[in-house]
Amino acid sequence: MVDQLVFESGLALTLMAAAAGVSARLRFSIVPFLIVAGLVVGPHIPPIGLLDLRFQHSAPFLAFLGRLGLLLLLVHLGLEFSVGRLLRAGRVIVLGGVLYLAMNLGLGLAYARLLGWPPREILVVAGITTISSSAIVAKLLIDLRRTANPETEMILGIIMLEDVFLAVYVTAVSGLVLSGATAPSDVAGATALALGFMLGLLALGRLAVPWLNRALDRAADEGVLLVVMAGLLIVAGLAETLHVAEAIGALLVGLVLAETAHQARIEHLIRPLRDVFGAVFFFHFGLTIDPYALWGAVGPALGAVGLTLVGNVGAGLLAGRGARLSWRASTTIGLTILSRGEFSIIMANLGQAGGLLPLLQPFAALYVLILAILGPLLTKEAGGIFHAASQVVTRLRRQAKEEPPPLPERPSDPQEDS
Repeated sequence: MVDQLVFESGLALTLMAAAAGVSARLRFSIVPFLIVAGLVVGPHIPPIGLLDLRFQHSAPFLAFLGRLGLLLLLVHLGLEFSVGRLLRAGRVIVLGGVLYLAMNLGLGLAYARLLGWPPREILVVAGITTISSSAIVAKLLIDLRRTANPETEMILGIIMLEDVFLAVYVTAVSGLVLSGATAPSDVAGATALALGFMLGLLALGRLAVPWLNRALDRAADEGVLLVVMAGLLIVAGLAETLHVAEAIGALLVGLVLAETAHQARIEHLIRPLRDVFGAVFFFHFGLTIDPYALWGAVGPALGAVGLTLVGNVGAGLLAGRGARLSWRASTTIGLTILSRGEFSIIMANLGQAGGLLPLLQPFAALYVLILAILGPLLTKEAGGIFHAASQVVTRLRRQAKEEPPPLPERPSDPQEDS
């Protein structure tokens, strides 16, 4: 008898390999192909003999591997930076991140109110449309080799500030959605806990760097990998227990490890694991989307996508220029953090648990799916988009200079009229 768990896992990896082949042939990011590969199979597909693409037996296993892939993507992104590099740009990053969150949250609240949805639904929709996907952003920065770009510090800082915002926002909204009220002390506590965890871990990590260097000096490759994975899972699990996103715990681990003398060695060892399990994350994300439930949410989702595109690019330009980055780099900021993903689904699930409008689930799924595909495309072509936009602006300015203003009409002479 065929072991269903092993067989289904093999089928899933086969589909992922096919998606990787198509993306390589088209020279495009693998992320949308993995999501679509998961979308076209899953629980809604009837089995054909032994070929059961519903992945019922392997769903929990794939979900765990996907979570592991998310953690590895974020720790690898952190390895490309360092705590010192991030802290040096701290004030500029905070201002840019707050501006980004304020603009996108405000647009989300206004859009849901324009749709005429009830107050609790408005709060959930604003959460869905505000938070970027850490996994997709990390994957794009790594795949496109932009981790050394000047704008990437701002992007990384915005991701971290989004997690603090998420901890506060989920605490407040869950109280309103699930129980009808929330105490201000709970919101303040969530804010302090998230900030305290992040700053405390960074401080402890910097103190532990000499010890880590000595310990890893004597370790073989498998020992180094085991130490890294153990620390990654413990910190991520602790973060989740404290209601801080586990992905941010992984990012902080990467930032600390980047301070060690073994940064390049660690990066080399975890890269294959990152690629395999990261692919599982995006494939499993596609599995969770029911395509038959999407049609009723097409209008609201498309409107939200357009608004998010405007808000992201506008906030990216303001944040980037405030940090004295070029117009091109500022445009890249807004396009890179355009993708939405795991955090938007968290907000949609909160609305479902609170018995809110059934439309929220397909709205969130379609909105996330569109931006998960559109985001990588626009990020890859950010340079071309900026060039085309600058040419249009230059042409308009030239036309404005070449066309003289119309002469004022000469008032009529009463004697001439007579």
